[in-house]
Amino acid sequence: MGRMAVIWLILLALCALGSAQDEGPDVDIYCGDKNCYDVLGLSREATKKEIQKNYRKLAGKWHPDMFRTAEEKSVAEKTFMQIATAYETLRDDEARQEYDYMLDHPEEMWRNYYRYYRRRVGPKVDVRLVLAVTISLISAAQYYFSWSNYNEAIKFFASVPKYRIQATEIAKADGLLKKDKKADRGKSKEEIKEEEESVIRNVIMDRMDIRGAYAKPNWKDVLWVQLVLLPYTIFIYAQWYGNWVWRFWIKREEYTREEHIYLLRKQMGVSQGKFNMMEEDELEDMLEQELWKPENYKEYKAQKDAEMRAKMAESGRYKQYRRYMKNHANDRMTFDDS
Repeated sequence: MGRMAVIWLILLALCALGSAQDEGPDVDIYCGDKNCYDVLGLSREATKKEIQKNYRKLAGKWHPDMFRTAEEKSVAEKTFMQIATAYETLRDDEARQEYDYMLDHPEEMWRNYYRYYRRRVGPKVDVRLVLAVTISLISAAQYYFSWSNYNEAIKFFASVPKYRIQATEIAKADGLLKKDKKADRGKSKEEIKEEEESVIRNVIMDRMDIRGAYAKPNWKDVLWVQLVLLPYTIFIYAQWYGNWVWRFWIKREEYTREEHIYLLRKQMGVSQGKFNMMEEDELEDMLEQELWKPENYKEYKAQKDAEMRAKMAESGRYKQYRRYMKNHANDRMTFDDS
């Protein structure tokens, strides 16, 4: 986007340059055929108050509503627009500074055109502010939806009899579901049931190990925090990678369990969150088969793919799909890009 904006600015500058050359060398790219200071009847040392005073005076004099005939209105409208442009240029400190620079350095034609069109067609809002607001909104949405997913997971486990019974037994053993008639006096059955449900959910939250996309949100996973910690993260990764090269490429040390797990995840090509969702028994079985080695994992994956194809071939739904494709293959819609 930034590169395209610069290209458009250059094209606009070229067009304006061509029109300016046609009209003559004395054309002011800001105020047309006059100097902006001359338009308002001011010197370059004029103060903001003087600029505002002269603008109001001239704007009232040349307002199109002050004239009757169409010809007079047309002339007044052009003059009024020129006065407004001069005022907009000189009342803003940054725009006035750029305009004064153009008057003092007319030989820097390309730079003056670029600064002029950058101000005219460039964004009025600071890009840094837009980025900050966007990242903040994404971070807030990310944190909200993470908690929403986590709460949905807790509700699901609380509805599964197996986990609900375990959570209830733990709560009773810890004395969290002990009924107190004095404390429950004045409460409705719905309120008592809601309190018990809250206790069961809290037990599940404390004891249940939920991983992956439905894991409990961590403030370190928020986008803003990750961006702030990005230099530190890069430093840690560089340090870790250097340590890996030194230990296992140069010194030829043997891999430990931690390195085996890392290499296994790389062989599987899955994210850390998805890898964490694996059952412990499945992980141990894969480590025993030494699947962190490329040749072992390739053989293992080919075997699993063959088993999946055999299972699908025995599936009634898959057989039905194959029959449909065999009988209706010519009815499928295809895209001909020839």
